[in-house]
Amino acid sequence: MKSNYLMGAAAIALLAGAAQAQDLKFEPGADARFNWDSFEALKSVDLKGQSLKIDGPWGGVDKELFESVIAYFEAATGADVEYSGGDGFEQRVMIDVEAGSPPGIAVIPQPGLAADLAKRGKLAPLPAETSAWLLENYAAGQSWVDLASYAGPDGTKALYGMFYKVDVKSLVWYVPENFEDAGYAIPTSMEELKALTEQIVADGGTPWCIGLGSGPATGWPATDWVEDMMLRNNTPQEYDAWVSNDMKFNDPKVVTAVEDFGWFARTDANVAGGSGAVGSTDFRDSPKGLFTSPPACYMHKQASFIPSFFPEGTVVGQDADFFYFPAYADKDLGRPVLGAGTLFVITQDSPVAQEFMKFLQSPIAHEVWMAQSGFLTPHKGVNPDAYGDPTLKKMGDILLGADTFRFDGSDLMPGAIGAGVFWTGMVDYTSGKDAATVTADIQKTWDSIK
Repeated sequence: MKSNYLMGAAAIALLAGAAQAQDLKFEPGADARFNWDSFEALKSVDLKGQSLKIDGPWGGVDKELFESVIAYFEAATGADVEYSGGDGFEQRVMIDVEAGSPPGIAVIPQPGLAADLAKRGKLAPLPAETSAWLLENYAAGQSWVDLASYAGPDGTKALYGMFYKVDVKSLVWYVPENFEDAGYAIPTSMEELKALTEQIVADGGTPWCIGLGSGPATGWPATDWVEDMMLRNNTPQEYDAWVSNDMKFNDPKVVTAVEDFGWFARTDANVAGGSGAVGSTDFRDSPKGLFTSPPACYMHKQASFIPSFFPEGTVVGQDADFFYFPAYADKDLGRPVLGAGTLFVITQDSPVAQEFMKFLQSPIAHEVWMAQSGFLTPHKGVNPDAYGDPTLKKMGDILLGADTFRFDGSDLMPGAIGAGVFWTGMVDYTSGKDAATVTADIQKTWDSIK
């Protein structure tokens, strides 16, 4: 009787193990692209019977992709992790925090929200060794430490979060066939990019398609241009000072960055439809000029999401491609990258929450999502060949090659600035208003809300 019971128990265990294996997107040890040692190392922590709730902005496909990553943490540690994410996260997490029932971990898209929660004592600081780990293992590591370090309730600054899943904005899109037919080479410096712009005009073509239209949010694409120009004309510290308004918006350095954007956007010959069309052209329609015959333009600056608005059937890497929006060769400011990303923070401290944050340091936590879709990481310890999409791998190379990473500045500014007068001011600028007046008007608004 006892032997039958043991056989039955063994069969149940085998079935449970098989079910667990089926929950994993990639069978451990079966795909040489993955760092399976990092998965095996997780098994040294026993979290059976412990549970963790995570809330964040990802719904739909991204929710499923993140859950495929969570499954490896559960399989290795025995923990039970529940992710409930989607629209309305920012409001939801604030309500839950104030009600005293926060999730264990929150996935936050805006560092400003994390800074606010830290100041109010609603976040648990990460262990001191996490900063050292980021400096060693993330490309542009100091940038990631700075972006996730905030003042606590007593004013003392500490590391409160870890970035995971990053987006890149410093990209220029083009059609390789058009470049090949015209004999144009990919520029590797801002000086070369400006020279190429002038060459295309001299050849009778139009270098750029630029559109700022976005309904109530019209103007935001220009803020990305200005932010990239701030990083290419100034140090990272000066960029940070501008974002916090320690450097005033009408500072000559900001005016220079705006005018550097204007060098491209305010010259009629440089832009499809002329500079007067920049403010009224919808950003979603703007890249279509790359694909006309003859091309209405040769280049379009936009973030990694823009292929969603390319003509149906466009294959990135063949029909369209991209290159890094280059830095000035003569300014010695390295290779800055502008982008955005999601920040994991502990909103209710527990051993399982701390272990999950350590899990995010393991290559496997990144490679599982890399191998699927829509994921970029600055983790230098992952295998780049794990990217399931060559386009993402190329973007990942740009991210790993960055000396500095900075978050979208307008997203860090007060809403009245970053999602208000900065947008409208850039439309005014492209319509002919001078940069000094536009930046002074923006500063007046900032002064009024202090």
